Amino acid sequence: MPSITTFLAFGLVAFGMVLTPGPNMIYVLSRSITQGPAAGLISVAGVMLGFVVYVLCAAFGITALVFAVPYAYDALRFAGAAYLLWLAWQALKPGGQSPLQVKKLRVDGPKKLFMMGFLTNLLNPKIAMLYLSLLPQFIDPAAGSTLKQALALGGEQIAISVVMNSIFALSAGSIALFLATRPSWALVQRWLMGTVLAGLAIRMMTEVRR
Repeated sequence: MPSITTFLAFGLVAFGMVLTPGPNMIYVLSRSITQGPAAGLISVAGVMLGFVVYVLCAAFGITALVFAVPYAYDALRFAGAAYLLWLAWQALKPGGQSPLQVKKLRVDGPKKLFMMGFLTNLLNPKIAMLYLSLLPQFIDPAAGSTLKQALALGGEQIAISVVMNSIFALSAGSIALFLATRPSWALVQRWLMGTVLAGLAIRMMTEVRR
């Protein structure tokens, strides 16, 4: 199992990720503003199921590669670092934009709310790539089962995401007002997350193979 230090470090990264505007946050906020907090929470449940699917795929995939292919861990590490650098550039490049655009949506029933939350997460390739980029960085094959470590860290990320997205759903109106009256927040968010992603990428590329 991952150490306490690893749990804390990964938890901090997961917390930073969930605060970064993206399809999940946009959908939950938009749905909550359109239909109220209850609809937002149902959407969060669908988003959570999407995370479960990705965690299982990433955990079993990483485990299979680490054991079947020599230096697969390093291959994932460098590929993940390259992807994180690309994300950092998208945020920091001149003219870069925050993806946060809350939209008015039509009223839907609980079943469709759940499925739309699920599909919004499942059909976002960024989520899959981020799992492949981040999980290998916090997994140490010498510390025990790679699969158990990946599942434990994935479970932690899901818990953080569900809690934070639920807060977004319950306070969507206040969040929308905050963003509307503070346009400079988008610029701060871009530079903050771009810097964090670039730092993670550099760390991944320079660390000694475990």
